Amino acid sequence: MKTRILSALILTTALSAPAFAETLKRVASVPLGGEITGMFLEGGDLFFNVQHPADDLGNDFARAAVGVVANADFGAAELALADGDAKKVVTSSMGAYQILVREGDFGKIGHIAGKSGEIKVSNDPDFNAFVRTGETEGYLFTNWEDRPGGMSRVRMTRSAEGLWSVDEADAMMLDFSGVEGTWVNCFGTLSPWNTPLTSEELYFDNTADWNNPSYEEIGDVAALEGYLGHYPNPYRYGYIVEITDPAGAAVPNKLFSLGRFSHENAVVMPDQKTVYLSDDGTNVVFFKFVADTAGDLTVGTLYAAKMTQKAAPGTPAAEAGFDVEWIELAHASNADIAGWIAQYDGISQADYKEGATSYISDEDVAAWAKGEAADNRVAFLESRKAAAAKGATAEFRKMEGVNINHDAAADGSVPFMYMAMSEVAKGMADDKGDIQVGENKCGVVYEMALDAAFNVSTMMPVVAGGAYDKNNEANACDVAGISNPDNIVVLASGEVLIGEDTGNHENNAMWLWTPARAAK
Repeated sequence: MKTRILSALILTTALSAPAFAETLKRVASVPLGGEITGMFLEGGDLFFNVQHPADDLGNDFARAAVGVVANADFGAAELALADGDAKKVVTSSMGAYQILVREGDFGKIGHIAGKSGEIKVSNDPDFNAFVRTGETEGYLFTNWEDRPGGMSRVRMTRSAEGLWSVDEADAMMLDFSGVEGTWVNCFGTLSPWNTPLTSEELYFDNTADWNNPSYEEIGDVAALEGYLGHYPNPYRYGYIVEITDPAGAAVPNKLFSLGRFSHENAVVMPDQKTVYLSDDGTNVVFFKFVADTAGDLTVGTLYAAKMTQKAAPGTPAAEAGFDVEWIELAHASNADIAGWIAQYDGISQADYKEGATSYISDEDVAAWAKGEAADNRVAFLESRKAAAAKGATAEFRKMEGVNINHDAAADGSVPFMYMAMSEVAKGMADDKGDIQVGENKCGVVYEMALDAAFNVSTMMPVVAGGAYDKNNEANACDVAGISNPDNIVVLASGEVLIGEDTGNHENNAMWLWTPARAAK
């Protein structure tokens, strides 16, 4: 294990953060072209995927893979940088990587079909969640991050030696037709009551273009139309989707009350009421939801974060933390919001008029923010615009996974939540607004302390990538540190696993960060 104290990699800050003497070590890498997704810890077994690898590898990793490292050894020595043939496979210092399923397996895995028949076979596995049904068996749910999106479920059994077997006959893709399909199923978490929470990463910033025939990404909407057999309503996409009865019928339920935006993932706190939600993209918002009733995320209040920078403008991102306030947007139920959504059904490209919109307008958003609207649909159907109109910070770039260790947060042994910011740039790194830090193209991981009520009031940088060299085509971000962090898993020890989604490292890596308080 190497100790790194370079400021661009491991941080020591005087901004109310603890004094760290952390370690950071590489623990896995994936083949050329691939990124690391689906990081999920089940007991001592670490699931993760190889998303969209290069298709000319000439081996078993030429197709996207869902796999696991059984009995992962997080105390093992640091993994060397991949070289030679190691660049074409998964390498790990934690133990052997077992491929469980790959895109196209059994004629089912990653297959996305709708009214028009099969649309595609996805090579983009993302979030994994294991739902236990017995001591050595259960169901593995895997997102397929596409437009339209999908989710597979495979029944698996674990041997005493740590080998997993998959029941081909019980493998399936979930039926999302009852919720009008899904859009870009991204990262996610397992709820405290053991239901997978899959995220719709909307990535469609201006709803007014949803039925614009000339819009550059209108083909994505057309693919969804082929899935449905009718023109889609934009307000039916961009939500957290809960998979109820996961070991049975596996029925999806869109949680409209958690807001509509580019969900990366949602994490439910141990009180089973408070939920934090990350929003992927440029000039995006950090959200919080508080349910009326524990264990029921269909009714509650949506909030958005207002950030106050704790350092001078232009301070490097690796050194600048924030105070966090929460602005209340609105309270509603799924039933309320479903009624508002239905009012936009039946609109198609034939209804598009240049210079106008068939959907909620910016004028509607402004009227709602002034208290002049008849209802609160703006808060839940145009959540990002609603947050900005109420004074929340809409400057983040590029927000990814947010996570806790549930048991350790519940008992107070690890009272922290972590968020990956894949890249700190644009709205975060300009000279306007609430956030004005120095650009970091390699990304930052932030730590947020949880109080007794699971509220957060600070966001502090703890791991940062760098240095960045645009002339180094293979590894523009220093290979001694993280590059464009994405998935986050928090261990019971307080250590944090960080997965990369980057074009700035030749082989995407997984890292283990150990804060001083967790060091053994």
